[in-house]
Amino acid sequence: MSNYYNPQRVRNLYDPESKKPYRLSRSKIDLFLNCPKCFYLDRRLGVGQPPGYPFSLNSAVDALLKKEFDIHRAKGTPHPMMKAYKIDAVPYEHEKMGEWRDSLRRGIKYLHEPTNLVITGGVDDVWVNPKEELMIVDYKATSKKGEVSLDADWQIGYKRQMEIYQWLFRKNDFKVSDTGYFVYCNGDADKEAFDGKLEFDVKLIPYKGDDSWVEQTVVEAHKCLTGDKIPKPGEDCDFCRYRAAADNVDK
Repeated sequence: MSNYYNPQRVRNLYDPESKKPYRLSRSKIDLFLNCPKCFYLDRRLGVGQPPGYPFSLNSAVDALLKKEFDIHRAKGTPHPMMKAYKIDAVPYEHEKMGEWRDSLRRGIKYLHEPTNLVITGGVDDVWVNPKEELMIVDYKATSKKGEVSLDADWQIGYKRQMEIYQWLFRKNDFKVSDTGYFVYCNGDADKEAFDGKLEFDVKLIPYKGDDSWVEQTVVEAHKCLTGDKIPKPGEDCDFCRYRAAADNVDK
């Protein structure tokens, strides 16, 4: 069992009576969309879902990609991948890049005054084109047969992630391109031998985002938080199904 999981949290809870702005991350907005009940239990009552296993390999890929793109950021030159995919852009140089990448403590943030919620998110990268439009970039790592894509139903979370980032940068008065990019690294498991290294096929996938849903979702998440009753679970929430099944046999 994890030494870090606290099933009954007493900190970082939403208090409807408090006048202090409440920080709500991009991932918690996604949680609300997936299951209002789990969202309410977590943010209002302090009962969060058990954490998943850390994806250390994904984190390593992220770190190496950031180092690679940062070399070109410092020089103001396009990455070879941009040239290969004929993308007229360079990694964006900004004094707050380190802050924007820090999803746990800082990230890019915006105070949504109607709800008094501070919406936050940590980006992997930002590029800029000659029109001075920012292009939001997210790194993904996997290992699967065939080409990687954004076609699976569960990847709606990736798309919403991109769109929330685009919304946040626009709310911070940046000019943002509708098109963002996923740098998708696919581990090659078809090699004859491991030989102490894992090679990746890297694919750049463009995605045209539409952040028009974000504002209303923030309002709805706030309405959920201020309610006095635990809402109904999401239709496809495995956590709620598990709790219901466990309660059914533990009587």
